[in-house]
Amino acid sequence: MTGAPKRIVVIGGGVAGLATAALLAEDGHDVEVVEKNEQPGGRAGSWSRDGFRFDTGPSWWLMPDVFDHFFGLLGTTTAEQIDLRRLDPGYRVFFEGHDESIDIMADESVNRALFDAVEPGAGVAFDEYLASARHAYDLAVQRFLYTNFDSPRAFLGRDVLANAPRLAALLVGTLDKHIAARFRDRRLRQILGYPAVFLGSSPDRAPAMYHLMSLLDLADGVRYPDGGFTRLVDALVRLAEQRGVRIRTSTPATAILTESRRPTSPARRRRPAVSGVEVRTPGGGTEIVPADIVVGAADLHHVETRLLPPELQTFPQRWWDRATSGPGAVLVYLGVRGPVPELQHHSLFFTEDWTANFDSIFEKPTRIPTPASLYVCKPSATDGSVAPADHENLFILVPVPADPGLGRGGIDGTGDPLIEQTADHAIEMVARWAGVPDLADRVVVRRTVGPADFVTDLNSWSGGALGPAHTLRQSAFLRAANRSRKVSGLFYAGGSTTPGIGLPMCLISAELVRKRVRGDRSVGPLPVPEAVVSRSGT
Repeated sequence: MTGAPKRIVVIGGGVAGLATAALLAEDGHDVEVVEKNEQPGGRAGSWSRDGFRFDTGPSWWLMPDVFDHFFGLLGTTTAEQIDLRRLDPGYRVFFEGHDESIDIMADESVNRALFDAVEPGAGVAFDEYLASARHAYDLAVQRFLYTNFDSPRAFLGRDVLANAPRLAALLVGTLDKHIAARFRDRRLRQILGYPAVFLGSSPDRAPAMYHLMSLLDLADGVRYPDGGFTRLVDALVRLAEQRGVRIRTSTPATAILTESRRPTSPARRRRPAVSGVEVRTPGGGTEIVPADIVVGAADLHHVETRLLPPELQTFPQRWWDRATSGPGAVLVYLGVRGPVPELQHHSLFFTEDWTANFDSIFEKPTRIPTPASLYVCKPSATDGSVAPADHENLFILVPVPADPGLGRGGIDGTGDPLIEQTADHAIEMVARWAGVPDLADRVVVRRTVGPADFVTDLNSWSGGALGPAHTLRQSAFLRAANRSRKVSGLFYAGGSTTPGIGLPMCLISAELVRKRVRGDRSVGPLPVPEAVVSRSGT
């Protein structure tokens, strides 16, 4: 650490907030986290009923190298904190108009053979596609993900300049066209295109650069933390508290406080600086938490437009009016009596007309797609702790427009009519496509969540389930920066800012804040202690 320890307040106890707090406390700072909800975790939450335990948010463990690197910065390893299981198959895909599903396996060579079997000759294209994805991924990690773009070195590195024409083409072209130029079969195109949804976008809206995502599942594999994704939250809380971080739940931030600073010369005007955070205490009172630095790790729209006065907003409402949200979601948590072997741990259901599906979500006037492509998670396939014996735990996600007006969910069918209707359609579609005709009759626990719940529970902009979409003008250095231009000492972490959406990106965003606080303008990941590297074997 350079300089004296700072008093730091982190707003938001989700994955990004906890990770940021742990890294800053590791540097010797005095860190306090204030979280509005009763439990930390944010989107990576948990809900239990009648012996079922549901992860309420993230369910795919991808980019294991990012987790390994993050834990390494704290002097530990992923294996020491979390028991990961590699899924094989990684996931199953059902396609409208095809009776046969396709399983994506944990072995790259097996997946290559699968592509060749579905479309003769596609194995060669598969090799070339993944080679390009691997190259793009390595370049992204070394140059674009772990940088705040506050140094020309991010753009002028020898590897960046050598690949400039190729990078330009990947940024300007769309993912769907990149895939279509190499594969003919619709099923293969959809398998390669669906990761765009992880980015809050669609294959025809996401830059072709994101073909790198296919490396993660087709070659690197999919993992699952035994006990569920709350194991990650537990690890972050444990590591943060071991370093002295104070985590206060049921304590929403109500304002970021600032103070004026005297300019160093009459000709120079200095920005206001953070002085603290006003919070509402569990008892209903108000408290001022002093701070030299504030990290807004909650939804960036909420932090900027609700916690700061208009004149101090770097991203005011007019900025958000021009921005593109990722999709909203209807979530359905189901406890099901008896086995459902037709589904894997992860199952994807793809409609034939993707263009119409995604246009319904992103183009105005928006509407809930019918039928809607959707995702089903069955963690009970891997983890016996999430459901009673002889029962299954199912989580269904239906991408919908980011529109709180669609309504809220509820327990046992008590949600708003459109949300419950969407859930009914999803259950019926899964039952029909997967061949489980009595699925609805076997449901013993049911809860739904709608876009309005994301606003209430997470202060989510527009009711989005993920955050701002990864379109060209909302990616890399064009995404909302993680530092206020109006207030000194105010930084941002999480999916709304750089580098973007997803658990790995939230961990990287924490490291980027650490760099800001340190005044570190380096490009690429920070070094991990040698002792940890040798212990982890990486």
